Amino acid sequence: MDFLKKLGIEGTNLGTSTGQQFLGDEGAETISSHTPIDGSQIADTTVTTREEYDKVVAQAQEAFKEWRMVPAPKRGEIVRQIGLELRKHKEDLGRLVTYEMGKIYQEGLGEVQEMIDICDFAVGQSRMLYGKTMQSERPEHRMYEQWQPLGITGIISAFNFPVAVYSWNAMIAAICGNVMIWKGSEKTPLCGIAVQNITAKVLKRNDLPEGIFNLVTGGREVGEWMTEDERLPLISATGSIRMGKEVAKTVGARLGKTILELGGNNAIIVSENADLEMAARATVFGSVGTCGQRCTSTRRLIVHEDVFDELKDRLIEIYDDVNIGNPLDEDTLVGPLIDEQATENMQKALKEVEKAGGEVIYGGEELDDTKLKDGQYVRPAIAVAENDFDIVQEETFAPILYLLKYSDLDEAISKHNGVKQGLSSSIFTLNIREAETFLSARGSDCGIANVNVGTSGAEIGGAFGGEKETGGGRESGSDAWKAYMRRQTNTINWSDEMPLAQGIEFDVD
Repeated sequence: MDFLKKLGIEGTNLGTSTGQQFLGDEGAETISSHTPIDGSQIADTTVTTREEYDKVVAQAQEAFKEWRMVPAPKRGEIVRQIGLELRKHKEDLGRLVTYEMGKIYQEGLGEVQEMIDICDFAVGQSRMLYGKTMQSERPEHRMYEQWQPLGITGIISAFNFPVAVYSWNAMIAAICGNVMIWKGSEKTPLCGIAVQNITAKVLKRNDLPEGIFNLVTGGREVGEWMTEDERLPLISATGSIRMGKEVAKTVGARLGKTILELGGNNAIIVSENADLEMAARATVFGSVGTCGQRCTSTRRLIVHEDVFDELKDRLIEIYDDVNIGNPLDEDTLVGPLIDEQATENMQKALKEVEKAGGEVIYGGEELDDTKLKDGQYVRPAIAVAENDFDIVQEETFAPILYLLKYSDLDEAISKHNGVKQGLSSSIFTLNIREAETFLSARGSDCGIANVNVGTSGAEIGGAFGGEKETGGGRESGSDAWKAYMRRQTNTINWSDEMPLAQGIEFDVD
């Protein structure tokens, strides 16, 4: 396919990179990338060996010595050029995201646009790494604080956003003066190679050293090398709650820093005062977009009893018109799940719903007609359930929407907050008191809370992340840049005396 060739993906691709060159050899252990569209193999990538990993870290350490001394606005200029290079490759990279991950092409393009947007944001941020000036109690003393880069930022990203979430971290970390080591998902390794190839053009053009943007490939073992490595002061990890707990424990044991973006069990409250058509459309995108494989996917719909049946019927009507198929086709709205395990997990979850006393009222079946042969295609499901079902308390990475009924707002908020995850949330209402209650301290306990906007889809500029078992991390906007830096308080004595703080007298003859 032409777009693969344009992105430098042909035959066997070496998966470990220090920015402008790939390490490894043809005889190394490999992992195969398969498209979920039809299960066919795309290409092989080599798995990073321990020797290669240590070489990457050493190269990154050397690059950091130079990169940290480049003025932040000039680092921003490099990120600006990366954004321009991404614009040139937007269609090809978006197509690769679709081909390797399975989300529809419009979402693939949107993911690359997120990369471009974060580059633009980071360019501006490079001139706004602000500190503070404080007043000293001692005469002829000046106090201020400034922010310094940490060193190597380790980035572990997931398959569902194989390029965007990396860029949220990498571009902000880069303008802060850090260098990066990125391990993407072993399910989508080619996306990482393509991004490295795009970035390498900018690095080479500007005569920058190897080791600023680095890539390692492989599974859990490679990730463990990163989390255990004291040379990596910060690990930013996106994935399951189980994985996040392991990362937090390992990195915390060495007193390293973490940014954790973990599971979501996101809900929309639909009031009797809502615009139901808006709520229905937002729910459908949130629940079936990316085939339910977003961390912000809408999992639970908490609907007022007076409008429950009306909204339920409208959702089924819309679901019935959703086109499921090859995500590269323009008329497709739902592509495949990532792999067979994801399909099995969905079927298991639906059985658990019925076992608990719920009812699957629409969809859920695997689709196996000739056009969809060998792909992991399912019909998005709607189930009537209760919030306290064990399966509803979990995050199933699949297009399952649980319908829950409520009678008053306090009950709705209680159900909404009654899960361990706390990423994204929403209420649909035209009643300002309901909206403000939802956004107040007694309302949503999530990191993201919206009014008349769905749970899925976040703009660059706002800090992205969640509370509780979602991990507490923040990326992508606001003052999230501070997580990639260390705070330093400075005191300068410009007098010819040596007064001590708190008026302490300590005279030495």
